[in-house]
Amino acid sequence: MKTIYKVFLALFIIFIAANLYVFDWSISFFAEENSTFVLSMAAGLLGIFVVFVLHTWSKLSTAKG
Repeated sequence: MKTIYKVFLALFIIFIAANLYVFDWSISFFAEENSTFVLSMAAGLLGIFVVFVLHTWSKLSTAKG
């Protein structure tokens, strides 16, 4: 895995961990106070998915060429 992918993977994991830390578990998951954190966690998960897709594409392009 390239260094840039590792950096972004670490950043996304840190963002998700920080949002899980500040998330208020005593109220509803979709409460207004938690909506910002839910959106941010979803963006972090999407970012992790994109990093793995880009890594897979880079491995495929080097395998064919």
